[in-house]
Amino acid sequence: MNSLFHDRLNLALLGLSLSGLIGGLVLWLTGQQDLAKIIWTAGVLPVLAALCIEIVRSLMKGEVGLDVVAALSMSAALLFGETLAAAVVALMYSGGTFLESFAQGRARREMSDLLSRVPRTATRHCNGALDEVPLNDIVPGDLLLIRQGDVAPVDGTVDSAGALLDQSALTGESMPIRLCNGQDVMSGSTNAGEAFDLRATRRAADSTYAGIVRLVEAAQESKAPMARLADRYSLVFLIVTVVLATAAWWFTGDPIRAVAVLVVATPCPLILAVPVALVAGLSRAAHYGVLIKGAKPLEALARINTLILDKTGTLTDGRPQIVSIDTRGGMSEDEVLYFAAALDQASKHPIAQAIIAAAHARGSTLPVPRNLVETPGDGVAGTVDGRKVVVGGTGFVAAQVGLTGPQSSTVEAGSVVVAVAVDGQLKGHLVMADALRAGTADLLAGLRKLKIGRILLATGDRRAVAEAVTKGLDLDGVRTDLTPDQKVLLVLTERKNGPVMMVGDGVNDAPALAAADIGVAMGARGAAASAEAADVVLLVDHLNRLLPGIEIAQRSRRIAIESVVAGIGLSIVGMIAAAFGYLTPVQGALLQEVIDVAVILNALRALRIVPGQKDVQAA
Repeated sequence: MNSLFHDRLNLALLGLSLSGLIGGLVLWLTGQQDLAKIIWTAGVLPVLAALCIEIVRSLMKGEVGLDVVAALSMSAALLFGETLAAAVVALMYSGGTFLESFAQGRARREMSDLLSRVPRTATRHCNGALDEVPLNDIVPGDLLLIRQGDVAPVDGTVDSAGALLDQSALTGESMPIRLCNGQDVMSGSTNAGEAFDLRATRRAADSTYAGIVRLVEAAQESKAPMARLADRYSLVFLIVTVVLATAAWWFTGDPIRAVAVLVVATPCPLILAVPVALVAGLSRAAHYGVLIKGAKPLEALARINTLILDKTGTLTDGRPQIVSIDTRGGMSEDEVLYFAAALDQASKHPIAQAIIAAAHARGSTLPVPRNLVETPGDGVAGTVDGRKVVVGGTGFVAAQVGLTGPQSSTVEAGSVVVAVAVDGQLKGHLVMADALRAGTADLLAGLRKLKIGRILLATGDRRAVAEAVTKGLDLDGVRTDLTPDQKVLLVLTERKNGPVMMVGDGVNDAPALAAADIGVAMGARGAAASAEAADVVLLVDHLNRLLPGIEIAQRSRRIAIESVVAGIGLSIVGMIAAAFGYLTPVQGALLQEVIDVAVILNALRALRIVPGQKDVQAA
């Protein structure tokens, strides 16, 4: 609401200043000079009042900005009767403020969507019946029914024979895990198997998922807002302006010269150039599938020194894939995959769905399986094309077909072996793993070229799994077995060495994304929590989109600085000319408008940035 009010206020001030300037010019041209001055003054006063309020607020925070120069120039122009010059300055300032407000936009929505993944109600056993109850009514000891695909609403324990849970959004573990009776279940986990009963051990507000929400909120509050780029030059420019204006008045005795200096000094190159260049950069980044939530995050993205990457769903694809097929008994790889995928059509298990997708990718047309018997979390048995097929874990398949002894070779950490038996004989194994994204090594090399000095992996997964996945990659460190709060601690520790960017996709990454100088979420399949906590969302599910995003941010920031330096340099030349009497206040205001146009055209070069190519020349 506050942001919306400021947007409307800035638009109203722009409308008043523009109407006052145009209305006064019309009256002046029709010979009504006195009335024209009144209209110009009327258009300036609301802008000046809003500006003075903003200056007071800034001073109360201990901040001195360039707005002081604009207030001095408008006040001096009105005081000494230079109302037209004041009207021009008011239009320049209100236009710059509106553009800056538009540039920042709504940097991020409230965290209200964070809880969208958790149901508002739960199914509770009550006197032999099932009741839908609000989440806040659940108390420790309640018995809840968690259907397939449901999300555990509170922390609890398994009260059935077993449960198959997808905890990737919480722990970073890509593979679903099998829990037995009495084992702990974290809220936010998704039931990937058959329905099971959950015995609540905590209220919703005290559960794991709610704790992650609080971590995100605390991390966002602790991140200090970045100072506006233009204000870094404000104090020096303000001192130079006041000294020149005072000297011109002191040595000549003519206050109009001081007014002319102040008008020329109006810092619109700073007020306009930065938001224009950064807004153009935001637009350009979106063209490459990189959503940056405002001008401040874009500027911060350009200054990143350390990059921290999550593993599951970020460095890896986040879904199990077939990495190899071991065949036996003369059956080909395609045949083993064909029988496994045909039978797995009866299962909703993530691994089964990955096997089906792999078969379709090879062009297989799968028949309808018959006589199905599924053992949730273990495997499926049935008939395919009249042949008896069993697919599942090696132990399950061995027991089904009467085999003894080891049936598969040792595989790397993080891999899962799926056995396939046909007509009572073992025909092969499908080795599944959460594979590294293609082109990751090239991505890391590209990041080094963009001056990212330190790259780390941070994951909740086991060390053996992380090291197997990252073997041979150009990483400066691998941090494993991390909880969400430990990821936050890692980010805060690394911030001592310079600005930090964190990239992740799960709920467990959200606190670290919020704590980092720049949080980047894999938005295509990532959790709502990570997307909301992040400053940047990759709209396309490819990590390599980081490269154009960072390059565009760096070049947009460089263009903004170039525009600032050129604009201020020209303004100082104009101020000196005004101090020696070569410019009147109105001429100074018009000269400043010319400088503004040149600065804006230069800033708009950011709209033509093409990653991998040199900067284009100014229009």
